[in-house]
Amino acid sequence: MKLEHFALNVEDPVAMAAWYVEYLGMTIVRQMEQAPFMTFLADDSGRVMVEIYLNPADEVPAYREMNPLLVHLAFVSEDPTADKNRLMAAGATLASEQHLEDGSHLVMLRDPWGLALQLCKRGVPMLAETERSSKV
Repeated sequence: MKLEHFALNVEDPVAMAAWYVEYLGMTIVRQMEQAPFMTFLADDSGRVMVEIYLNPADEVPAYREMNPLLVHLAFVSEDPTADKNRLMAAGATLASEQHLEDGSHLVMLRDPWGLALQLCKRGVPMLAETERSSKV
């Protein structure tokens, strides 16, 4: 089996989808123009999707208050420093930055809605095919 998507109940899926398309290079695969504004976003490999929506059947988690280690979306980045600066100029905020002994560079940000985003440049690629083809 392979993962199709990961779903998140968020406060403003329409604006969030537009931001993810413009600043993270994601593509809208399917989007509802009325509530719950269900939107499927694919990464640039076309193999992984995130679904965002605003479904009042349950509450939107307090992403801003969650430790980024509880939930975050991780993106491959060829240049985490440049991507960090570009995303911060677009409204993201810095949570942490690490340079690991194996050569990995990890940057944890929060998008404008508080959801944690991680930029990963691995010293040793974990998903070789994805590492070569994906860029933020």
